[in-house]
Amino acid sequence: MYEIDTDYLIVGTGALSLSFADSLLEYSDAHITFVDQHPKPGGHWNVAYPFVTLHQPSATYGINSMSLGDDLIDTDGPNKGYYKLATGTQVLSYFEQAMQQRFIPSGRVSYFPMSKYQEGTNGEHTIVSSISGKKTRVNVRRKVVDGSAWTASVPATHKRKFEIADGVRLTTPGKLPEAWITDAKPPGHYVIMGGGKTAMDVGVWLMNMGVEASSISWVRPRETWLINRASTQPGSQFAGNSIGWQLEQMRIGATATSGDEIFLHLEKHGHMFRLDQSSLPSKFHYPTISEGEVDLLRQIKHIIKIGRVSLIEPGFLHGLDGDAEVPVDSLFIDCTATAAKRSAVKPIWEGNRITPAILQVPLVSLSASIAGFIEATFESNEEKNALAMPIQMTDTPGDYPQAMLGNVMNRMLWSKNPAIMNFLNSARLDPAQRMKHAMANVSESVRHDAGQIRNATIAALPNLQKLAAKNHAAENKIPD
Repeated sequence: MYEIDTDYLIVGTGALSLSFADSLLEYSDAHITFVDQHPKPGGHWNVAYPFVTLHQPSATYGINSMSLGDDLIDTDGPNKGYYKLATGTQVLSYFEQAMQQRFIPSGRVSYFPMSKYQEGTNGEHTIVSSISGKKTRVNVRRKVVDGSAWTASVPATHKRKFEIADGVRLTTPGKLPEAWITDAKPPGHYVIMGGGKTAMDVGVWLMNMGVEASSISWVRPRETWLINRASTQPGSQFAGNSIGWQLEQMRIGATATSGDEIFLHLEKHGHMFRLDQSSLPSKFHYPTISEGEVDLLRQIKHIIKIGRVSLIEPGFLHGLDGDAEVPVDSLFIDCTATAAKRSAVKPIWEGNRITPAILQVPLVSLSASIAGFIEATFESNEEKNALAMPIQMTDTPGDYPQAMLGNVMNRMLWSKNPAIMNFLNSARLDPAQRMKHAMANVSESVRHDAGQIRNATIAALPNLQKLAAKNHAAENKIPD
């Protein structure tokens, strides 16, 4: 068996792992070893559907030391007027470039793609190649970093939770563009399964490919709130939207009696959408979308709400809350995988293991880069954990006050630490720092609103704590 030594063994090469490692590489002299099951760095982007795009600004994704995207504005299509969305191919190429031009040339990184990590009963660490079967024992001098904790479930790899009868045509988003290869007769009707961002991407893509909205049915067990992409754009030209987005969250956070009330307020001020304005959404996983995409998706009128689907037969769907009929020649598209993982929070640093977590929801890359900097800069696990409070990903609107509170509390912790503030002042991934730099070119009214955010945040804290405690009690059925 081969044997190597390393300071940090990092499991996974997705955005979280690479962001964490980027800070380690910059602020320490540590040697890093990556092990990943995919052929290229980039995690789930290796198996993403071909027409996927990054729905958040490229400025807040990737690694701190290398820009992503070309900073061009779309001039047509549903994203017109906003920064271009990095495609899945571009994101995957970006991560490969980071590995080949940033990490490996440092001389302090080893990379094992197409390999699996095994931990023995006695704590030994082994890398097993999925191609050759070769085993490599890793002597870890410092810590194991579990970057797989945020492995996304994607349509190409997830296990569906419903049965299909003989004669049902079912596919995944990734196989839709392969229709020209099979030369099969186009289906007379399409049925999109799932209510998340993947399903929305499929709906937009189908209509851009010429499919009439009347030829699409959409199974949406739960409605979701959607962030207006205009409110997340970087740069001074969008500062009024992004400042308003932050300010209105805190203004309503001070008086709201529920998460629903927060979202309705943000919708009123143009920062949130819902596809069905007659229904109050029960889900929120931070999807970001343009008004142009919303207008397209609202053209799909046949929305099926029968709860979670259990069985599909030719022409029929059976759900927990009823049945629905669709054309017999329908092609069903399974978009039911979810990239948002809601798991119990725990300390990031435990013994000789690090499990990076979200510190600024939903900014995974920024959160991991901060955790990597803390690991490289501070000594004890106790000191590190005191500087990084993990935040649980939201599932429902009721979870949102806790996420808002967590974001604020971590910012308050960091504001008192000169080392972390120096790091953030030059952090490409931090929207707050980008906004500070953009303020020199904004109007007086926008500058005035920006000056109100701090006081509004302080005023919102007591009520956010109250709402978070109320939601926690409801989730855990704790009596009043």
